[in-house]
Amino acid sequence: MKSLCLILLFHGSLQLTCDKAGITAHIGGEFVLACNYDTNRFRFSKKYWCRGDSSRTCEILADSERIHKTGRSIIVDAGRRGLYVKVTNLQFDDTGAYWVGIDKVYADIMTSVSVVITEVPVSKPKLWALGSLITEATCRGQPVTVRCGCAKGTGIRYTWYQHTGLKDILLHQSSDFGLHCGTVDKDSAYYCIASNDISSEGSDMLSVQVLMPADIDCIYVVNMPGQSIYDCADRMSTTTATAPLLTTYQATGKVHLDTRNQSLQTNQTNRDLFLTRAYTGVPLWYTLLRWGSFASLLISLCLVPKCTKSRSRARAGRRKKAHFRQRPSLAL
Repeated sequence: MKSLCLILLFHGSLQLTCDKAGITAHIGGEFVLACNYDTNRFRFSKKYWCRGDSSRTCEILADSERIHKTGRSIIVDAGRRGLYVKVTNLQFDDTGAYWVGIDKVYADIMTSVSVVITEVPVSKPKLWALGSLITEATCRGQPVTVRCGCAKGTGIRYTWYQHTGLKDILLHQSSDFGLHCGTVDKDSAYYCIASNDISSEGSDMLSVQVLMPADIDCIYVVNMPGQSIYDCADRMSTTTATAPLLTTYQATGKVHLDTRNQSLQTNQTNRDLFLTRAYTGVPLWYTLLRWGSFASLLISLCLVPKCTKSRSRARAGRRKKAHFRQRPSLAL
């Protein structure tokens, strides 16, 4: 009996063959199955597509004479060009055993097809800030949220990691990652991994350069692929005179300092302090005015007696000359 069944199945397989015995497709997608059959014998027979573990009990989803229940399956008899089965809008529940059959008296001719529906593989995730970084919000200690997202993929899970020299640290599982003064206490690098049941992809690296760590009013710069480069020079110039002046922020995430400008800035600050305030806390202009007045008084006190004596001597000299001039006239 078993031998007879095998012979019938083998004989049926010669009369109906398909290009695939197993199909793997993605959720939301579609597939097309192409088959050939003996058109001389079964050209006008009904063809059908059914689902079930057994060819005798499978449920017919579509046939060549009409479309059945789901509306997502269709079977087209193209005669000598072949027989085609198309299924669209695939779901996970579509995974299972299927049959392509030709209606025949006493015993249908059938061939089995296995269908497996999987997730759509994830594409490489991209990073972007929820809000513009060009406004330099991080220079003023404001928080920034970075989102990780994929253009393709289903059932995606996102995980953020901090990149270190030895072992990367798992931060949290979410598509969004928040940066703020409480978390950026030193230079760091971060990335996210997008994954589902069949694939996994990692994003480019996100680097953070901390210019001034603080719990609230910190200063930091974020370098992200695809984002414009900016600096925090304006904010750094308003900090203490000893704070370094930021001049350039390269795409590598490194901050370079112009030591010459820093020295000029410090010297200018010291000169301004010297012109406006003495080290005792008294304004320097007041000190200079007080000592200048005192010196002027001393000079006046010294010059007045000398001028008086000089004038007295000049008057006495003029009197003697007048006296000698008057003597000859008296003798005459």
